[in-house]
Amino acid sequence: MDLELFYKESKSEYSANKKLKDRLRKAKSKALDDQFLELHEEVFEELDCLDCGNCCKTTSPIFIQTDIDRLAKVFRQKSSDFIDTYLHRDEDGDFVLNSSPCPFLGEDNKCLVYEHRPKACREYPHTNRKNMHGILGLTLKNTLVCPAVLKIFRQIGKDYRK
Repeated sequence: MDLELFYKESKSEYSANKKLKDRLRKAKSKALDDQFLELHEEVFEELDCLDCGNCCKTTSPIFIQTDIDRLAKVFRQKSSDFIDTYLHRDEDGDFVLNSSPCPFLGEDNKCLVYEHRPKACREYPHTNRKNMHGILGLTLKNTLVCPAVLKIFRQIGKDYRK
């Protein structure tokens, strides 16, 4: 995965993708969900997240309390100690990692806590879920982070760009 090329392409396409996002808001919800799901499955048959790991290298998931409690248990810590060691509250009041890359990311791009990873990590990049209308803004942002999301957006764009 050539991340430098990905960054260049994703930034150059961002303005067009922003306009596409606005057009997608007019699509029927079920049809949009179905299209995203179909493309998600196609793209992830081709791409392997372990070849990239950009999401874990550049962004933090939101940690909900059950994530914190689960991971604290893995590390045999109190939840408050896990928070003190790894997390802080962002401007929205959500718990996020203190730094990037994720401290649980191995050199081989494998997650060291994969079986216990946060819900947000389990669901990333969120392109296979229902109510895509509700997360189009997040999905647009993820075109700058995840090559798979950019590829899905490109494919969807073929049907919606004018």
